Order: sequence, then structure tokens, then C-alpha cells
Amino acid sequence: MKIGELSERTGIASSRIRFYERLGLLKAVQRKPNGYRTYPPEAVFELELVTAAQDAGFSLDEIATMFPSDMANWQHGPALDTLRQKVLDIEAMEARMARTKAHLVSLVAEIENKPDEMDCNANARRVLTQIRERTIASHAPGAIALHRPGKSRGPR
Repeated sequence: MKIGELSERTGIASSRIRFYERLGLLKAVQRKPNGYRTYPPEAVFELELVTAAQDAGFSLDEIATMFPSDMANWQHGPALDTLRQKVLDIEAMEARMARTKAHLVSLVAEIENKPDEMDCNANARRVLTQIRERTIASHAPGAIALHRPGKSRGPR
């Protein structure tokens, strides 16, 4: 089939199909003497794999490591390694997001607990002072270091 038909069958733009081919993600492609690309039915499957992996949050580089150049000789080991690493990445992201959420919920509570007689400007200074004091306390000797959103904690 030609690229237009493949595009129609998969819902993927021809330009994206060519892009995937350049990256080596689409391997089932042949060239006619006139330069036209032709694709066997397996190309639909390959594109569905790429699309499903992208929908699951995988980068194109990760997808390239999961799917070999020859699907007939596919070994599941590299795919499992990539999948397991993605699960670990998601768990780390969930932990960071939970800490960030807790920090934001705490910040909202601090702002909402403004004393009635205090104006918003003074309340902002009060909240910032409390944040600064907590940050200093968390860096004191023997203190348990807490993640502060926006601050680098080294390699991830």
C-alpha cells in the first residue's frame, strides 16, 4: 500500500509516518524504482505499536529500544526492561507530585488562615517568613531534609 492509504488506515499523517521511518521506528517499508514508498500490512501493526506506546507516555527513544529492527526476531527482555523503568519513573514522578501537592495544600492553608486584622500584603510577608523558617530548619544539622519544589536535589 502507498503512504496515503497507510495514513488513512492508521489516522497518522503522512509526514509523521515519514518521520517515524527516518527514526527507524517504522521498518516495514520498501521503495519502488521511482522512489515511492510501499508498505506491507505489517506497517499498520508497527504504527499501532508506536502510537500505543506514545499514548502510554513513552518517548520515541524509549520506543526505539523496545521494538527491534526485525520484529520476527523480537526478544521481550529489552521491552520488559524499558517497561519496568517506565514504572519506576512514574512512581518517582507520583512521589514528587504528592510532595508538591502537600506543599501547595499547606501553602493554601497558610494563606487562608490570615488573621482578620491583617491585610494581604502583611499576610504574604508572614507566609514567606514561615516558609523561610521551615527551609532553614530543614537544613539544620540533624534535620530531616524535605523536598522543596523548584530546588534541585541532584541527579534524578
